Amino acid sequence: MALRVCARFLRDSAVLSRRAVVSARQESASWFLTAGNAACSRGGRNGFIFTPACFITSEAFLDRLIKGKAEDGSFYRHPASVPTDSDEQVSLLLRHPDQPDNAKVLKVAIIGSPNAGKSTLSNQLLGRKVFAVSKKVHTTRTRALGVLTEDDTQIVILDTPGLTTASKVKRHQLEKSLLLDPWNTVKEADLMVVMVDASDKWTCNRLDHEVLKCLAQHPDIPAILVLNKVDLVKAKDRLLNITADLTCGVVNGQKTQVRPMIRASPAEKRPERDSEMSLDEDKIVPEDSAETNSVRSKEKLKALRSQQGWPHFKDVFMLSSLDSDYIDALKNYLMVAAKPGSWQYHSEVLTDQRPEEVCTNIIREKLLECLPQEVPYSVTQSVELWQEAENGELHISVKLYAKKESHVSMVIGPAGQLVAQIAHEVGEDLSRVFLRAVRLKLSVKLRR
Repeated sequence: MALRVCARFLRDSAVLSRRAVVSARQESASWFLTAGNAACSRGGRNGFIFTPACFITSEAFLDRLIKGKAEDGSFYRHPASVPTDSDEQVSLLLRHPDQPDNAKVLKVAIIGSPNAGKSTLSNQLLGRKVFAVSKKVHTTRTRALGVLTEDDTQIVILDTPGLTTASKVKRHQLEKSLLLDPWNTVKEADLMVVMVDASDKWTCNRLDHEVLKCLAQHPDIPAILVLNKVDLVKAKDRLLNITADLTCGVVNGQKTQVRPMIRASPAEKRPERDSEMSLDEDKIVPEDSAETNSVRSKEKLKALRSQQGWPHFKDVFMLSSLDSDYIDALKNYLMVAAKPGSWQYHSEVLTDQRPEEVCTNIIREKLLECLPQEVPYSVTQSVELWQEAENGELHISVKLYAKKESHVSMVIGPAGQLVAQIAHEVGEDLSRVFLRAVRLKLSVKLRR
């Protein structure tokens, strides 16, 4: 009885806590509009006010956010988990969606340069780690799907590899999926989230050319800009300059007052031409397509090369993908942006990946984190055992194949410590994904 009372008290406290956070967020959102578009501004006792969501440009959106689902936190539910059996996962993916009468849906494609933090953001939005994350480039090799279902709304998150070029894929002998998957994924999206690493001082003031090409080819798909890793930027006022450069000083069709004067960019000088672009007029496609040989496409590609930002972003967010408080503002935005429509998946679906794929991807993540240079990219995997024990524990055995004897020694580590550490860390991550104890055994062999 005492345990029951304690449980009820803790649950009620959690609900009150969530409501308090939402209430505080509403006040913050109201301040965005009363103070103007720039939520990052001079002032306050510390001399600088900084909030995670830098722009909420639509008053109608703000009204819906405050009066709608964000009002009482009733939509909260614990994130789903991934079944440990592949057949069960397939069955779940094929199950008829258990949607309510007033169902809403939004498909979000997260794009950007390699290592911008796309998978980290996807994991945080989902509430569970289902996508591999590392500091090395090209951790994500193929398009992966995650499903966030709360109350009457389903957000389908499309995590993509970093946009790259055909020449780089050929030079480094990368999978073709790295080149094609981001472009194909955007075609099915209702909203594009463009991720930029704000902490990279060499690239943060200019959108990657491949990102611009993708935006220009799909001007009919709304896009928002997300400046990631802002916690690593010491001079927070630099974020204002970065925002001005990446948006050409225009957000949601209005000039922003981020700084007194913004240098006119080629995109800003030709607003009518840019806004009237259609898929028929602008066939900018990956470099390996024959259509880029047309004179018109070449002219547009040349114009994009001199373009620094994109003047058609609907909103701008500044956040750190590692901080859940930052993520909640973006998550609420996506929930409110969802449109009436049929769900694609049952509410218990978390990802379309097979459980074995989740496992091998997380192993690959740890290899990328622990091994130097090109070594982890050449290691292949084979799942030898996948079995559920009588006590419910999941037993997994995976064999790692290295292409050189020296690589085998690196993966094993001194006295087998590295491979044991990797197995332990992967097992912990998988336990949180599958919601059960996982015992993982890793062995290393030379690939013949």
